[in-house]
Amino acid sequence: MTPENAAHTASHTFQVDLRGLVDLLSHHLYSSPRVYLRELLQNAVDAVTARRAADPAAPDRIRLYAAPEAEPAGGLRVEDSGVGLTEAEVHELLATIGRSSKRAGGLESARAEFLGQFGIGLLACFLVAERIRVVSRSAREPAAPPVEWTAADDGSYTVRTLPPAARPEPGTTVHLTPRPGCAEWFEPARVAALAREFGSLLPYDVRVGEAPVTELPAVWDRPYPSPAARRVALAGHCRDVFGFTPLDAVELDVPLAGVRGVAYVLPSAVSPAQRAGHRVYLKGMLLTTRADGLLPDWAFFVRCVVDTDSLRPTASREALYEDETLLAVREALGGAVRDWLTSLATGDPDRLAQFLSVHHLGVKSLARHDEEMLRTMLPWLPFETTDGQVSLAEFAQRHPVVHFTRSVEEFRQVAPIASAQGIGVVNGGYTYDAELVELLPRVRPGTAVAELDPDTVTAHLDGVDPAEELALSGFLGVARARLDPLACDVVLRAFHPLTVPALHLDDRAARHERARADEEEQADELWAGILGSLRGGTPRARLVLNHRSPLVRRIGALGAPELVGSAVEALYGQALLMAQRPLRPADSALLNRAFAGLLEWAVHPPGAADPAGGDPGGDPGGDLGAGEGDGR
Repeated sequence: MTPENAAHTASHTFQVDLRGLVDLLSHHLYSSPRVYLRELLQNAVDAVTARRAADPAAPDRIRLYAAPEAEPAGGLRVEDSGVGLTEAEVHELLATIGRSSKRAGGLESARAEFLGQFGIGLLACFLVAERIRVVSRSAREPAAPPVEWTAADDGSYTVRTLPPAARPEPGTTVHLTPRPGCAEWFEPARVAALAREFGSLLPYDVRVGEAPVTELPAVWDRPYPSPAARRVALAGHCRDVFGFTPLDAVELDVPLAGVRGVAYVLPSAVSPAQRAGHRVYLKGMLLTTRADGLLPDWAFFVRCVVDTDSLRPTASREALYEDETLLAVREALGGAVRDWLTSLATGDPDRLAQFLSVHHLGVKSLARHDEEMLRTMLPWLPFETTDGQVSLAEFAQRHPVVHFTRSVEEFRQVAPIASAQGIGVVNGGYTYDAELVELLPRVRPGTAVAELDPDTVTAHLDGVDPAEELALSGFLGVARARLDPLACDVVLRAFHPLTVPALHLDDRAARHERARADEEEQADELWAGILGSLRGGTPRARLVLNHRSPLVRRIGALGAPELVGSAVEALYGQALLMAQRPLRPADSALLNRAFAGLLEWAVHPPGAADPAGGDPGGDPGGDLGAGEGDGR
């Protein structure tokens, strides 16, 4: 290749559109312009930290002055007694986007003590300010004159040195001029409120004017005259921060991760899917009020306030970075909540019962994965059973086999009959309950657990004498013919209680088949063909008639097939309602038809003369082979 044909290479630098960058920050990095004050406080705190690292006796003064004390009028002035900057550092650090003073030579060793870790610096102030003026004097070079850096939101800036009288002491002063339409962010009351929210736990002397911002020590680190006084103080803090009075407060202390704080137990049940909204401070500066990965998912019944010096913030400093440290802290804080539950179980059963009445779901979620917690909570966790609301431990003591259902619907179908037959059944249809019942043998060796299905229930019911069932064959034939279109068989058994004339039993396969058939009827030709190809072995439900019930015996003795049919349909509908099953359109139509038919027979009983002539109450179908009835 000749020199004439050689490619020409030139070096260029990126051109940054500051207005576009500010728009990017405001719409995609920061959640609100309010963070501008946090950035100012953060820079001031880091500057003081840097100076005190070299001189522990250095002052720790940070002051915020809003209008009318601020210059220019309507703006904001922030002063600190920090390390300050030289002219060279101003050019290098303030005018270079992404460059952080924390990376400057001698400060690198102290980097872990700083709040800011991403070098965005004053850029966030352009969210609300059109002009930023910084006057700074270096503590490391006392002979260097003060320097002034002034920047506008169009990306231009100027730097000049000032006479020593402009800044007699080391430190930095920042002046902000509001953007048009942003004056509200500089109102004295707004500035004071934001300063208190972000900086209430900062370890330095921070004030708005002369009003203190910090409230140290933190409420969980203060001494109290008694445990009762501590509980009252923490409850008041919870009301101020979260707006509710907690059931209890759990101390959080993870020394190795530098985490201190408190978890407040919610006084009412919440959805496990609801975002937690924990409040996290980083070295005393509020990081976020919506941290949702601080505790394990099962601990959704608490809201936390913690201060940490080890967790990493994201670039926006409004969330926590997911890393190994956060995973370890999450596990440790979850352990603190678990230990609190254990202490209640062993030392304060009344308070535990109060807690479980509200948050049993969270404890059950934890117990699924923590065998020790399951063993500890077993005597306390409530379950719906055929013996009422009891614990699994108590239920297992009463029944040699712990049967359970996997749905609320199945439990409601079998509970009355199973109870009368002495079969112990747990309703496993609620969240986590079936899983916990299946885990029972692991914490109670020797306990027998079995899933209950309709076949098991039917097997426990007494059979009927063959001669008596044969005598009722006509009645049973009519009943089966009436319910066959509903994919329901009819069987005769004898069981208690006598007040239950009929029991509707089906399993999940039968329900799925009915749902598929219903969809097939309403679908178009293509979809109906697809559904038809999915047809299984045609599982069917069963209506079990109670031969011991006086009502069933009277219906079996009726001589009118139409009346028997209406009565059987009514028994079918009643059994569905007792099981609290959702009614299909076909079921609703059947109930309406049965109700209308029985009303008709009540108004015109057999043998009664029709005022319009004829004998509508006569027997239209002849004898059923089960004896004469009175038709009533």
